[in-house]
Amino acid sequence: MRLRPFRADDVADVVDGCADPLSQRFVSSLPTPYTEVDARWWLDAGAPAVWAGGGAAYAIADPGTDRLLGGVGLNNPVPGRSQAEIGYWVRPTARGRGVAAAATRALGEHAFATGTLRLELLTELENAASQRVALAAGFRYEGLRRSAGQHRNGGRHDLLAWVRLAEDPPGPTARLLPDLPDGVLTDQVVALRRVGPDEAELMYRLHSRPEVVANQAPPVPPTWEAIERRCRVAESGWLTGEIARLLITDVATGEPAGSCGLSYSDVRSGEGSIGYALLPEWRGRGYATRAVRLLASWAFGPAGMARITAGTVPENIASHRVLERVGFQREALQRARLPGLAGTRLDDLTFALLPTDLR
Repeated sequence: MRLRPFRADDVADVVDGCADPLSQRFVSSLPTPYTEVDARWWLDAGAPAVWAGGGAAYAIADPGTDRLLGGVGLNNPVPGRSQAEIGYWVRPTARGRGVAAAATRALGEHAFATGTLRLELLTELENAASQRVALAAGFRYEGLRRSAGQHRNGGRHDLLAWVRLAEDPPGPTARLLPDLPDGVLTDQVVALRRVGPDEAELMYRLHSRPEVVANQAPPVPPTWEAIERRCRVAESGWLTGEIARLLITDVATGEPAGSCGLSYSDVRSGEGSIGYALLPEWRGRGYATRAVRLLASWAFGPAGMARITAGTVPENIASHRVLERVGFQREALQRARLPGLAGTRLDDLTFALLPTDLR
């Protein structure tokens, strides 16, 4: 990509990028609706003000045609910390081509070469596309900034902080939980794919069932709001390395059968943790066993885990049988490890699987 100053003939392309619904959704500082008047203000006053404040505002241009593809810039500089914040936007027709990642890398290297030591990139939890740009540009997930963002209506929301240092190695950031091959794991009977926002009703119906609630700690039904949010930010949880949430589906019909999840419980030792649940009409068919086997194979392979554990309540015999069929072995009964109801404590029966155990 070529980075250059904005020009007067960029007006139409600035409107195209900033009036787009995706830009309007995730950039609360943009006027809505975004018009040619707003674009001219940006070119005549907005961008020059960024430069005057110690930041940078570049147009991302096609190196062949010099046509504007988007914008990238530095803002909120903190000279005492040699720190700045980087941000970008891309026109709809230029998305999916690596434009934002290439521009972010280019501006980042220029910033490091001119004295900046730390760059921050803030994204909304639901903006998975921007999070993928951060990873592709070599930024590492650093943590959650509570109420760091502001909605158009004045409310506040959390942001994810991604950081790149001048001494960080070049290239994309390696992820703890990589994408599934072709977006799915399957044995031609069941298939696992990433949970998305559209699965909220299904996930609430599954995880609020009494028998499912009874096997979690504490045994308290989830709220609709919690499940709906869980589905909205499922891809973000995957990209940050927090947890991989998957939907279990029947290959023959495409119908959802349940869900499962995998997370790192100890990154340094390579240990992960697995969980699963099925809807009543799909139980007793071996679907849970198939799902756990598929997920464990992926965990030991692309995810690079060396050991997987599963915690269960001692009374959950059906779940024990699923784990044992996959090859998990009982390791420990940890007494009163988990919180129960009304101040009580629950025992935790732990199973573990090594790559050589997998059946």
